[in-house]
Amino acid sequence: MLKKIILSSGLLSLPLCALADIGIDGARHLLLRTGFGANPAQIAVFAPLSREAAVDKILAGVRTQAVTPPPGWANEPFERPGQPGLTEDQKKALQQERNQHAVELRSWWLSEMRNTPSPLTEKMTLFWHNHFVSALDKVRSPQMMYQQNLLLRHYALGDFGQLLHAVARDPAMMRYLDTANNRKEQPNENFAREVMELFTLGEGHYTEQDIREAARAFTGWGLDRDDQFIVRPRLRDTGDKLIFGQRGNFDGDDVVDLLLQQPQTSVFITNKLWRNFVSPTPDAATVNKLAADFRRNHYQLKPLLRALLLTPQFWRGQGQLVKSPVELTVGTLVTFDLTPPDWRVIVGLNRQLGQDVFAPPNVKGWPGGEAWINSATLLTRKQFMDRITHDAAPARDAFAQADGSMNEMAGREARINRFVAKGVASMKLQPDEWAAIYDVKSASDAARMLLAVPPANPLPQGESGAKAIAQLLMDPSYQVE
Repeated sequence: MLKKIILSSGLLSLPLCALADIGIDGARHLLLRTGFGANPAQIAVFAPLSREAAVDKILAGVRTQAVTPPPGWANEPFERPGQPGLTEDQKKALQQERNQHAVELRSWWLSEMRNTPSPLTEKMTLFWHNHFVSALDKVRSPQMMYQQNLLLRHYALGDFGQLLHAVARDPAMMRYLDTANNRKEQPNENFAREVMELFTLGEGHYTEQDIREAARAFTGWGLDRDDQFIVRPRLRDTGDKLIFGQRGNFDGDDVVDLLLQQPQTSVFITNKLWRNFVSPTPDAATVNKLAADFRRNHYQLKPLLRALLLTPQFWRGQGQLVKSPVELTVGTLVTFDLTPPDWRVIVGLNRQLGQDVFAPPNVKGWPGGEAWINSATLLTRKQFMDRITHDAAPARDAFAQADGSMNEMAGREARINRFVAKGVASMKLQPDEWAAIYDVKSASDAARMLLAVPPANPLPQGESGAKAIAQLLMDPSYQVE
């Protein structure tokens, strides 16, 4: 009977290690890679599960909408970058309003990352934000960037083909890559180039002729008076184009379809997801197999990510990725149940660390990996961790009991009383409460919850979990996942 169950379930296709429980180390690894930090209670939910069950549980919770209410202006008509007839004072006031909206937009998204019931949804939304790059400094409309963010979230783990078509018509993207006014007399090659080089194929997999001909196909696309997508037939080049060896009277949607027909597109996307979730160096043989399945499955992202997260390389990859600024800051908040009273502080901190959301540095986005670390950002990372630990409540092992156990109820009662007296929003770390509520007795317990690899600096013998937190947060190993 057991053999019949295993055969019918397809479990024989998985290695035996995929059927055993993943434990604390595996649960922490999975949650950090697919989200932003994890507290010990979240880790405990996943620790008894097999790899397959744990991955499926995360994927089952994926959403297409944010839970955090957006700023009140977010659904207002798009702002135009230049409005004629304004006085200097009016221009200054408009720019100040736009800057304020930009800060509120960033605060809204970081808050969603902190509070979402599906961290993977936001992790993938951030991935696509850094793939289909647009930036506020050129788009100059926080409303447009908000709508693009909704689009990326909607398709985050859906159909990549539909996402690519939608992004090509997205007003923020059209303004950013200059297809908002593309006409046959003067085709603009910006989008045609970037859709091949950065969005689908990668360098070396297209020709300059492909770019020129594709630019002709996108002529006639533009934005109307309300900055909504429109096709203007009289501005469209209706002649035949030769793209990837195929000839026809192609339009922009045809070009997107031609790109989806290229096997390299699935390889390019799979490689990029690998570098984001698994390791900096993709395994070519595994990537090619996953990419082939991705194409066969009509570019469905959820099955691809499931397969990626179940590769042996994913589970062997602990400590191989440098935490991005957002992963470091928001992840620390999630891990220690902290909520900033003013999200502008975290917005500013991420800007200093080199990841100002809605403002990637260029069309290629943030390079990530070791590029996150330089002399300036390393100092700022250290200052952030130092601020968290320096401002923390004293670690006195207040809830440790004589038999070595933790008084969880007393820890929870202290937290509730503190929330009642001072409110929920606080950046003040409470080591004793945290250790008691999550039963983190020893320094080694704390290290397993907080670090992907052993600490670089040895922990004192006999140190309690509460007292070890500060040293662990300052340890270089806390910077990787």
